[in-house]
Amino acid sequence: MNRNDAHPQLICLDETVSTNKYLREYLKKEQLPEGSVIVAEYQTGGRGQTGNSWESSPGMNLLFSIVLYPECIVANQQFVISQIASLAVKETLDSYTNHISVKWPNDIYWQNKKICGILIENDLAGTTIFRSIIGIGINLNQTLFESSAPNPISLTQITGKVYDKQDVLNRFLRIFYAYYLLVLQEKFTEIKNIYVRALYRKEGYHSFTDQKGTFSARIYDIETTGHLLLQLKNGEVRQYAFKEVSWE
Repeated sequence: MNRNDAHPQLICLDETVSTNKYLREYLKKEQLPEGSVIVAEYQTGGRGQTGNSWESSPGMNLLFSIVLYPECIVANQQFVISQIASLAVKETLDSYTNHISVKWPNDIYWQNKKICGILIENDLAGTTIFRSIIGIGINLNQTLFESSAPNPISLTQITGKVYDKQDVLNRFLRIFYAYYLLVLQEKFTEIKNIYVRALYRKEGYHSFTDQKGTFSARIYDIETTGHLLLQLKNGEVRQYAFKEVSWE
C-alpha cells in the first residue's frame, strides 16, 4: 500500500488553513508514503464540497487529510475513494453510537444531523488517478455550533462523553486501510454493495427536489461513476450527479 515501501507518516499541526491545502503544498516539496496523514488542532479556512466552509472550534474535533496513490483506479471509477472514506468514518462512529449513515455522496449523518464532512481531491494522470487527497472533519467534542450550517452535531452532543482524538483517528485508519486493500484488489462491487446499504434514507420513499420541482422517490442504486439513481413510484428511474438533486 505504500509508495517507496515506507510506512505512512503522521504529521501533527497546531493550526493550518486546511489540512488538504497543507498536504498539497507539502507534496510539492517532499514525497510522503502512501497512507500518510496530516492532523490539525485547528483550521482557519476549512472547507467542504463546492467551497462550503467547515466550522470547528480549536482542539475540539478531528481534522485530518490522507494521501493515496491509487494508480490502479481509472478516472470514471474514482467514486470508490469517496465510498471507502465514507464507510470508514461511518464504521468508526458506529463504535460509539447508533443511527450513523452516509448521505450521498459522502456526508456522514447521525439521524438527520451532519456529524462529518469529507472533501476529496483527485489528481489524474492520463486515464488513471495519480494521487488522491482525502480531507475529513469529524465533530467529536464541540458542544456549540455558531455558523449558519443548518444541522451540525458532534459525538459528545449525542452521547455526553468526551473522546480522545488520537484513539478515534487510530480506529478510523485501521478501518480505512482495510477498505483500501479491497480497492487495490479491485473489489469494487463488494464496496458498492456495502455503501448502498449504509445510505441515509435508504429505505422507503422520500421527498427530493431537482430543477423541475419536488417529487417522491426511493434510492434505487449508485452507479460506478457516483451518480445517484432514484426510482419514482411509477417505476421511472432518474439519474443525478452531485448537486443536481437535494433531500427535502
